[in-house]
Amino acid sequence: MESTRDIKGRIKSVTNIQQITKAMKMVAAARLRKAEEKANGSRPYAEKIGELLRRASSVTPGFTSPLFRTGEVKKVGYLVICGDKGLAGAYNSNVMKRTLQEISGKDRSAYALYVCGKQAKNYLKFRGYDPDTYHFGFSDKPSAQDSIDLSKEMVEYFTKEEVDEVYIIYTKFITALRQQVRVDRLLPIEAPAEGKTEEAAKAAASEWEKERQDFLRIEEDPYIFLPDAAAVLSKLLPEYIQVQVYNAMLQSAASELGSRMAAMSAATDNATERIADLNLTYNKARQAQVTNEISEIVGGAAALE
Repeated sequence: MESTRDIKGRIKSVTNIQQITKAMKMVAAARLRKAEEKANGSRPYAEKIGELLRRASSVTPGFTSPLFRTGEVKKVGYLVICGDKGLAGAYNSNVMKRTLQEISGKDRSAYALYVCGKQAKNYLKFRGYDPDTYHFGFSDKPSAQDSIDLSKEMVEYFTKEEVDEVYIIYTKFITALRQQVRVDRLLPIEAPAEGKTEEAAKAAASEWEKERQDFLRIEEDPYIFLPDAAAVLSKLLPEYIQVQVYNAMLQSAASELGSRMAAMSAATDNATERIADLNLTYNKARQAQVTNEISEIVGGAAALE
């Protein structure tokens, strides 16, 4: 059995760790509220951009754009949004496991990795993967400028035909205890389709396209586009990409903070249980020590008689 001094030292160490995890939990909880507010605050703007796209595309059936480019897919780009810091439970590992699922079995020339977050880079480097681009410093506090830079970069790779498709891998925030890793196609944007049956549209279209098809069946008051709908649509498409990237970044930031809060809460509870167990062990050791000392005294007194 360990000495009482060793057990007291372990109790002190666990208590110090408990104070740290409790403080990290409180910080994550406070920042999570702000992250949720930002994610919810950006939703009306994202919905308005989608509505304008649907309205403009409905009156420009022959509109074409480089962002609509389709054809044979030879190379796919993956924009991976991960965390810069650890101690967030399974948040980072879940994103990277999904990333490896997407690229496993593919030749290196068939995909490109655009990585955001130090944890993602370290994870890939340890397994022998080198990202094509690397960004860090904004995982838990993304700004609109960060999303603008990223979206411009993705559009440039796509329009220069360096990649034929771009997917974004991020974590969708549901609650502080529940997040979901998603893989959404960012580029090409699905162009308005003519003559497509409802069944084919529902089978092949994305969620955005499904909403657009439903919208087109409803008679709405006409919008006036100046100088024309095609010009407005050409300006809205890059903006739409930026909104999708920003939304993914905000969702990931809230998910990271939620995962960290849950992980630190579990660590604090485990530390409390460990301290209770160590206190019990300490009391047993102290009782055994006292009993042994009494036995020695009694034995020595009996030997003198």
